Amino acid sequence: MQIYKVGGAVRDRLLGRAVSEVDWVVVGASAEEMQAKGFRPVGADFPVFLHPQTGEEYALARTERKSGRGYGGFTFYASPDVTLEDDLIRRDLTINAMAEDEAGQLIDPYGGQHDLQARLLRHVSPAFAEDPLRVLRVARFAARYAELGFSIAEETRALMRQLARSGELSALTPERSWKEISRALMEPRPDVFIQVLHDCGALAELLPEVDALLAHDRGEHLFGVLRQCAAHGQGLPVRWACLLQGCAATTHEPQEDERVETGLRLIEAANQRCKAPRDCQELALLVGRYQAHALHAPDLPAEALLDLLQHFDIYRRPERFEQFITACEMDVRARPDFKHHGFPQAAYLRGAAAAARAVAVKPLLERGYQGAELGEALKRERLERLRGYKQQNA
Repeated sequence: MQIYKVGGAVRDRLLGRAVSEVDWVVVGASAEEMQAKGFRPVGADFPVFLHPQTGEEYALARTERKSGRGYGGFTFYASPDVTLEDDLIRRDLTINAMAEDEAGQLIDPYGGQHDLQARLLRHVSPAFAEDPLRVLRVARFAARYAELGFSIAEETRALMRQLARSGELSALTPERSWKEISRALMEPRPDVFIQVLHDCGALAELLPEVDALLAHDRGEHLFGVLRQCAAHGQGLPVRWACLLQGCAATTHEPQEDERVETGLRLIEAANQRCKAPRDCQELALLVGRYQAHALHAPDLPAEALLDLLQHFDIYRRPERFEQFITACEMDVRARPDFKHHGFPQAAYLRGAAAAARAVAVKPLLERGYQGAELGEALKRERLERLRGYKQQNA
């Protein structure tokens, strides 16, 4: 039995980056031997085991053969006679197909170290084109390492285009696609992820709503917004909302116009196709509907301002309203005139929310209001506070 450190831990050490997790490959062992040594199997049909002390993953060296559609359409062969080189050649990129033995000696049969030095993302073998998930993975690595000067090899781009045309992307489950998309949006350059997918034709399959924005020359602004999200360390709900906000963007005065409603249907379609988490879905729809209101916040009448605050449930979920303001600010920061005008609406909206929250329920209860009457009394009091707030800030 020989044990090798593989993949990302080797790659990131050579890049001088922090190693967050370590994967191991075991050569010359069987599943029975692993369990006899105390390793716990992850699943009945997959040759991966958890170390009895560290919990790290140890996988038996294996080969794979295409047997169906999608990223799961493979049969695996794990046996003591499978070599380390056999295992590494099935990986996606050369920079991920390196290993280290127990003495720290590098094993690099496919030129991963050279490609690291050349800042090149290059596939290991033609079998790359058998797994549609690799299109998203390569785009994600491009987003992670763009600022280090990495680019995708042209021959790898050609295989990505081939995969996008093959129809195989439609076989990806929403859960698996979302896992890659969400991880990529949290990389240092999420805009690169979207650009790479667009260039190879995959974005039209995965997120046609966003692809349409790029086709209509709105890509540069979207990329700028995503870069602002990364630069300011925004969380996933804000980044997802910013990715989709262009679908409902409008220069009209804030109103329930047909263009916004069409955009909201597009956002909902993307939410459902990707099965995004609820917080991401809700924020994306709220940003799509109310972004124009935020931009015109000081001009909104008190009634419209209260309606906006009520839709965000600022009393029980203040963090969601803060995420909304932040998403709107990221959009404004990506505009050429931001340095001249800034985004004073953010402070205005926060002040309006504070004014509405300042209305206490207890005095109204003491005055005998209950049920629907209490709700109406709260609304009247909050409107009065907002009218006063508007007058103070006129």
